[in-house]
Amino acid sequence: MSTTVDHAHPAEPGGEPARDGVPALDNPVWGALTGPHARFAEVCGRAARYRSDVSLFAGLSDPADPADWADLAKLLGPGGTALVTGSPVIPDEWEVVEGGEGVQMVDTALRAEHAPEAVRLGAGDVDDVMDLVARTRPGPFLPRTLELGTYLGIRENGRLIAMAGERVQPPGWTEISAVCTDPDHRGRGLATRLVSAVAAGIKERGDTPLLHAAASNTNALRLYESIGFTLRRRTLFLLVRAPGARA
Repeated sequence: MSTTVDHAHPAEPGGEPARDGVPALDNPVWGALTGPHARFAEVCGRAARYRSDVSLFAGLSDPADPADWADLAKLLGPGGTALVTGSPVIPDEWEVVEGGEGVQMVDTALRAEHAPEAVRLGAGDVDDVMDLVARTRPGPFLPRTLELGTYLGIRENGRLIAMAGERVQPPGWTEISAVCTDPDHRGRGLATRLVSAVAAGIKERGDTPLLHAAASNTNALRLYESIGFTLRRRTLFLLVRAPGARA
């Protein structure tokens, strides 16, 4: 038996690269962990997860196959949790801790250009980054998330006030994520400049930018559409708990 979640409505696939016959963007976390981000992966059979201090995301080769969920349960351990995306079927023995509807958008007309005022963020900036994340709540972010790709920030009087960077990288694509601006500095176009700058680096290495956002975040969706992103599909983000005793 399984629980079917009926909020995901995939659009017709585009011409993106595929893995195992599935378009990369239909299963982006699995594509990343078995491809460009394999160095961050912990794998059990047909399930994979990012190292627990890097990202909460996990992926399955075939989210409709109970055997893949069994592999993920072994990987997480009894009561372990992970964030999965796009899966319409959750086995009954799993608990959905929380979740929400999101959208997947792809670059179709984005003007990518470097931002001279942006600085590359690294290990020495973790405390400032985590402070900005706490103030703005852009989504799941851990101390080693910065290692997933290029993260750029804008500082004012030494304080980090805005950032954006790269997260999941399925073959041929790179997700722009953690787009956030301190509430006292919004309305200045900082997020737009950082998204364009991160996209410039992505395009220079031959990938295409994509992003995910909460479907309820209408202000962000309007911004992304205005700068050249197009809705590809609706999806789900679900924090799930493996069967067994809670960790």
